[in-house]
Amino acid sequence: MRKLIILGLMAASVIPGAAMAQSRAEVRDSARDLRHEQRNLQAAQRHGSRHDVREARRDVRDARQELREDWRDYRKSHRDVYRGGNWRAPFRYNRWDVGARLKPAYYSSRYYISDPYRYRLPRAGANLQWVRHYNDVLLVNVRTGRVMEVHRGFFW
Repeated sequence: MRKLIILGLMAASVIPGAAMAQSRAEVRDSARDLRHEQRNLQAAQRHGSRHDVREARRDVRDARQELREDWRDYRKSHRDVYRGGNWRAPFRYNRWDVGARLKPAYYSSRYYISDPYRYRLPRAGANLQWVRHYNDVLLVNVRTGRVMEVHRGFFW
């Protein structure tokens, strides 16, 4: 009886780890499928007919939708990573849009996301930095203060 209980506990501890790995793999595979469909669309635009282009666009749209769904499922299964936590700022919340210009106080180094890979954010380019603004995440050009990308409600 004791061995059976121990085996049950071991199995219960292994199953969640396998589910998390599967979820991460699904997101990665969906992103790979999207890149493949985008290459097919480019080839159809160069050499295909209108019908081929229309089908390729539909495939890209479907691949994007699947990637979004896998990403949402990944976030739901990893709520502890995206938990808002006790985060306060010395300024009020503003709803920033792409193209808005921020004052340096809103994107100083204390608001940088130091490890964007932890949150599965894409790598920021030159002069770009991921910044947390309450529960939103902004990609900001640190030289000009322009918002390049916005993810609202990123943290729970």
